[in-house]
Amino acid sequence: METESEPYVRLASLRQLHQVMADMNTARSLADTLQTVAEGVVAALGYELACVNLVRPDGDLVVAAFAGNPAAEALITGRVGSRESWERRLGMGEHWGDLVFIPHTEGWVLDDDDVPQWYTDGPAPRFEDEWHPADRLFAPMYAPAPKGSGTCGELIGVLSVDRPRNGRRPGAWGREALQMYAFQAAIAISNARLRANMQRALVRLEREQQALRASEESFRQAFEYAPSGMAIAEMGGDQHGRILRTNDALCRLLGRPASAMRRYSFSDLVHPEDIGTLLRTSAEGGRAELRLGRRDGTYVWVSLRNSVVADAADGPRFLLTHVEDIEERKRRELQLAHRASHDSLTGLPNSAELRARLSARLCQRATPHSAVAESHDAAYGHPAFDVVGPGFDYRQGAERYDAYDHHVHTVAPDGDHDDGTKGLAVLFCDLDGFKSINDRFGHNAGDAVLIEVARRLSNGVRDGDTVARLGGDEFVILADGLGRADAQDLAVRLRNEIIQPIRAEGRAVRVGASFGIGWAHCGMTADEVLKSADERMYVEKRSRPKQHRRAG
Repeated sequence: METESEPYVRLASLRQLHQVMADMNTARSLADTLQTVAEGVVAALGYELACVNLVRPDGDLVVAAFAGNPAAEALITGRVGSRESWERRLGMGEHWGDLVFIPHTEGWVLDDDDVPQWYTDGPAPRFEDEWHPADRLFAPMYAPAPKGSGTCGELIGVLSVDRPRNGRRPGAWGREALQMYAFQAAIAISNARLRANMQRALVRLEREQQALRASEESFRQAFEYAPSGMAIAEMGGDQHGRILRTNDALCRLLGRPASAMRRYSFSDLVHPEDIGTLLRTSAEGGRAELRLGRRDGTYVWVSLRNSVVADAADGPRFLLTHVEDIEERKRRELQLAHRASHDSLTGLPNSAELRARLSARLCQRATPHSAVAESHDAAYGHPAFDVVGPGFDYRQGAERYDAYDHHVHTVAPDGDHDDGTKGLAVLFCDLDGFKSINDRFGHNAGDAVLIEVARRLSNGVRDGDTVARLGGDEFVILADGLGRADAQDLAVRLRNEIIQPIRAEGRAVRVGASFGIGWAHCGMTADEVLKSADERMYVEKRSRPKQHRRAG
């Protein structure tokens, strides 16, 4: 189409135009498409210069491709013109359909705006339709609009062309060809952008999938090869808490194969006494220390730590449970607690533990001089007692009260005869003749005697009764639910057990025992109860002749 006159156009020119359009629709990238569009204007439409101005995300237009003059291409490629200046240009001059032609008689006002442009030299036109070096011709490119809308789509760029090879302004066919070319170029650029966006999305998706696969593999290895136990369980629904997956460490800890673990939930494995602890443990970030059952029927102390993981953003959630073996730590803690509350020689509860157990059975009362008591006196007209601890209530017309809702009020037999009342008997035991064994045979023999006496006392009481060593040769027995005669019979049986010969340091020795029976009841302190039993023991000891306090 270099020198053809309209309406005559050679078939070869049409084929060349068709080929250019095919090339710009098959370019490999957006940059290749833009350059092919610019070069197609020069190759197929008969212009010496062509520029593709592309709309950026901010609305301004950048020179994205140039063809026809390497010097001009190096000068303006990449430069930006404001959207305001471009809209001014597209609103001027003559409108040939979608094309905008600004003749040199009007275009001089654009010489100083910010749109990148080039200047061509040449003689002034001699004919009316001859191209002037300062003439400007623009072909806007619009994105395809929905079919039937009757409007143009969004502006995506502008084609600038200059210096037709035949030196004349384009006629009707040339205008139609340029307008059609701009339309096809807009489609090619839109498609190239879509392909570029899809390629970027695919690359990003592939990277995310690779990262996800790497993360899943890392999690799998961390899960499978973790030194402590781990499990994944269902969260929510009818199967809430059912174990789905376990690692080797947890299977080894509980002695159960992974296939068997999937038949259980943690509530099936936990010790019956710890089920409440498990149920109180929060699913999200919850921690608990409890016992889990092994395959052999034994239990192991573990620390459970929960966290919630999601299969996807809105997918099902699972419970990830970390299980740490704390058996050794618990054993040490129990040993320390036992040492703090038990006598190191005999293994019996010590004085502090005895007082704690006794105090737990007694609700405390004080003299009626507090503000609470005074207000009670004013309201009800009879004395009240202060109660230590929350949850108490006053009972009008009676001195008895309940300190806690679960407290069982402790009473004592009345008088020295057995009236049928069952109470908490406190037997204070002091060994007779023990000091002489220590003096004659040494402390090792004395220790052996104390250990044997402790064993005999423990064997002589019921399950649930407490045998404690206060210190030295003094022991205390707490026996609940006894009447006065029952307590006296118990003291006689224990004394008869103690006076039997004891093997110590290769010889048989014998000690006696004096028992004092006291009774605990609410309103007394632990020390008051022990003091009462101690006093009764000394009364009993002094009441017997010295030669009868120890047999043999």
